[in-house]
Amino acid sequence: MEQLQLNDFLNYKFLSAVQYAPNGRKAAFVVSNCNEEENNYESRLYLYDGEIRQLTDLGKERGFIWLDDERILFSAVRSAKEKKRAEAKEAFTSYYVLDLRGGEAQPFFTLPFGAQKIEKLDDTHFMVLGGIDVNHPDYYQMTEEERGKVHKAYADEKDYEVFDEIPFWFNGGGVRNKRRTALFVVENGKTLNVKRMTGATDMVHSTCVLGDEILFDVDTFEAKPHRGSCCVKALNWKTGEMRDVFQSEKQDISQLINVGGKVWMFGTTAQRHGMNENDWIYTLDPVTGEVAVLREEEYSLYGSVGSDCRYGGGQSRMARGSDLYTITTREGSAHLYRINADGDAVPVLTKEGSVDCIALNDNADKALIIGLYDMKLQELYSCDLFTGELTQLSHFNDAVLADKYVAQPKYLTVESEGLTIGGWVLEPKDYDPAKTYPAVLDIHGGPKTVYGPVFYHEMQLWANMGYFVFFCNPKGSDGRDNNFMDIRGHYGETDYQNLMDFTDAVLAAYPQIDAKRVCETGGSYGGFMTNWIIGHTDRFCCTASQRSISNWLSFYGVADIGYTFARDQNDADPFESPEKMWRQSPLKYAGNVKTPTLFIHSDEDYRCPLDQGLQMYTALVDRGVPARLCMFHGENHELSRSGKPRHRVRRLTEITNWFEKYTK
Repeated sequence: MEQLQLNDFLNYKFLSAVQYAPNGRKAAFVVSNCNEEENNYESRLYLYDGEIRQLTDLGKERGFIWLDDERILFSAVRSAKEKKRAEAKEAFTSYYVLDLRGGEAQPFFTLPFGAQKIEKLDDTHFMVLGGIDVNHPDYYQMTEEERGKVHKAYADEKDYEVFDEIPFWFNGGGVRNKRRTALFVVENGKTLNVKRMTGATDMVHSTCVLGDEILFDVDTFEAKPHRGSCCVKALNWKTGEMRDVFQSEKQDISQLINVGGKVWMFGTTAQRHGMNENDWIYTLDPVTGEVAVLREEEYSLYGSVGSDCRYGGGQSRMARGSDLYTITTREGSAHLYRINADGDAVPVLTKEGSVDCIALNDNADKALIIGLYDMKLQELYSCDLFTGELTQLSHFNDAVLADKYVAQPKYLTVESEGLTIGGWVLEPKDYDPAKTYPAVLDIHGGPKTVYGPVFYHEMQLWANMGYFVFFCNPKGSDGRDNNFMDIRGHYGETDYQNLMDFTDAVLAAYPQIDAKRVCETGGSYGGFMTNWIIGHTDRFCCTASQRSISNWLSFYGVADIGYTFARDQNDADPFESPEKMWRQSPLKYAGNVKTPTLFIHSDEDYRCPLDQGLQMYTALVDRGVPARLCMFHGENHELSRSGKPRHRVRRLTEITNWFEKYTK
């Protein structure tokens, strides 16, 4: 078998956003790929109607909806004028319609704001969520002359940023000060009529269409969002009438969804297990505002299985009749479950792997699934809703992995701190039990995500280069109940010991691993843990800390989620109990570090900001510990998953070369 190469991921296909047509007889989805020369991604629409065929070719088509059984509406920048506007960073979204019966895509309408979501209400009306600037909330209805003045005002201020609220920036979204998501109703009749339905300072979250009404969760704020509270309103999109439905100071809402003509509400009070507490399911009476618990859920109702081989998203929950189908993470896999009107949950698809997104239709007895299975890359599957039988429909990635070594994960458990911790081991290419090998411990982010038996390019690369690779789900991970997930105020305690015990178990199971040549890496929470590990043990020959946290006290004031997440996860406050936050900060223990460490960070990572890596790096160099920091310009927290292709190559090259330096 041939050896998998570092840059092979440039040839992978990434699938996303599968959607049935209204009649359930066909579906569309998006296929994306890396363009190394342009250093970006291309995305195209594909059709499934028993066979799979490509619909678009420019490589710029991603967000779409079905207008009817034969027409698809999608957003794209296609004309020279649109490209010029986009280069000038003008706020607009152009939509095109593609008729499957023939012909090229035709312009449909252009909205004078950045649209985030569009949903058809009837043949001429659409609900749209779009971005606005509180300082210019009526930009969408200004004349060209008035917009020109706004553009000039922005240009005059380009050298300055003024903050007067938090969060002032957001990972992947840049500076967000005075930015809001507004609800618009768009009428595409003889003329285009666009009307903003929410206030200038309103931040709209989840929406749910129920007949003539749009229910939506909205937060009105000026200095900072109202965390831990919610306000649901109803808009009659035909008359414009607005009314209050439900308000609570002790409820967070993650989603409103129409299930068989009833409103289901996903949310949490966060009173038992903090911000990461798994959602319960409620019913919401849209007339009286009465809320009732439908299901007290202990598992996460979404997929959280990590992989670096995805690009784009899709639906994780969908209604079919009076039932709701949802992805749920169990141990190291993302499954599909059905929840009925009584709140009972029934497994539909429990195959090891990951359901990444789903499509359902009342007229189709099979779900369409984009998933990661059998250590293959993403493909399109159908799943029988009654038998759970899974059938592979696409073969986009067969060729790229043909004749390449793909390590199969070997499951391993260890008893640690009164818990059973599960994980996996990848054996190196051409594994010979009579030889000795280096190894890599890889730690996931979150901490509320999981590793599982799915294809992970960086791990497969290292296995192909002759490394054992092992990974597990310590306390704090997803896939189990709330108690297991909850490590608030105890970072670096049980979770650290779980990782060390799992490492010991791997070394005992595979004496072929040279204990003096074991490397370690992790990103986000895994980066925190890397920083923590090197301050508490020197058992690893080298480590690579990626997009990490090193100092909870400074993280509080600079991260986009810092002022909420730092308090919550430390169960401490920088003003009332700073000593506790410092005690849980890896930087406190940097004086103990002896392990050579590489730091990977991005200057637009606002989730785990650059200063976190710089502080730890400086401490090591100042104390004579071998260290290296590679900073990526223009990248954010998603560098390893959706960063520019050439940047992803450089990141993986940096880490791999660091490992090679200390294991050869």
